[in-house]
Amino acid sequence: MSTQLPALVAGLVDDAAVFPPGSASLPDAVAAHRRHRAAWYAELVGPLLLPVSRLAELALLLGADERIAVGAIGDVPLGQLGKACVEADPRIEIRQVEAAVARRGEDPLPGTAELVELGRTAGSTVYAEIPLTFGLMSALDALAAARASGVPVAAKFRTGGLAAELFPSPAELAAVIGACRDRQVPFKLTAGLHHAVRHVDPETGFTHHGFGNVLAATLAAADGAAVDAVAELLTVRDERPLVQATEGRHDVARPLWIGFGSCSIVEPLTDLIRLGLVNGGYRA
Repeated sequence: MSTQLPALVAGLVDDAAVFPPGSASLPDAVAAHRRHRAAWYAELVGPLLLPVSRLAELALLLGADERIAVGAIGDVPLGQLGKACVEADPRIEIRQVEAAVARRGEDPLPGTAELVELGRTAGSTVYAEIPLTFGLMSALDALAAARASGVPVAAKFRTGGLAAELFPSPAELAAVIGACRDRQVPFKLTAGLHHAVRHVDPETGFTHHGFGNVLAATLAAADGAAVDAVAELLTVRDERPLVQATEGRHDVARPLWIGFGSCSIVEPLTDLIRLGLVNGGYRA
C-alpha cells in the first residue's frame, strides 16, 4: 500500500503544536506527533518543532528505542545554541536549527554571521529567521555566499502572529520570494498559514496568507515570474487559480519553499484534501 501524497506537498508542514496559538503540552504534542508519523499522511509532516531549552524534557518522554526528528528553535543565546544541540539525547535527531537574526545597535543584522558559523558546525541545516526590515537583502546575500561554499543555511520569515503588523503584505512577501529565488536561497515560513487560501480570521480580523497562495506564488517565481505577478497570486481568494497553478506538477518537489510550521496538522491536511492535492487515503 502506498499513500497518494504527491511530492509537491511532501514535508510541507512542520509540527509546531507546542507553540501559540495551539500551545499544546509537550506530552500531548509528542503523543499527537507519534500519531501523525504513523498515519497515511506521514510524508506531509516534518519534524516536531521544539524550543532548544526543552530538549531534555522531551528526552524524558521517549521510549528506550524511540527516535524522533526535531526542529530545534533557538530560545537560548546563539553562543549556547550549538552546544545545546550537540549535547541533546542521541534519540533526538536535530534535523534543523532555527534562530532569529539579532539586531545590535546600528549594525542591521549581525547575527547572520553567527548563524552561518553555526551552520558550519551544527551538522544540520540552520534557518536564519530574518525580519522584513533594513538589512534583509544583505542578510540574504550572506546566506547565499555561505551556501555557495557548502554551508547548510537557509532563510526563515514570519508571516503572521498575534499582532496585525506581523503579517507582511502580499507585495512584501512577493519581494522576499523573488529575492530568495534570485539568490537560490531556500526559505521556510512560520505563523498564520493554517489554511490554503487567503482569508480573514473572524476572531481577530487579521488577513492571513494562504499556504496554497504561497505554493502557487513560489512555483510562479521559480518559473521566472516578476514580483508583481507573484504578489497577485498572493492576493487571490479563489482557490481555482491556485489549484490550476499546480496542474502537472504534483509529482515534482517544491522549488525554494521548504515549508511552514503549524500548530495544527489537521487543518492544512483538510484543506489539501479539499483542493484535491491530497487524496485522503490509500491506493493499492
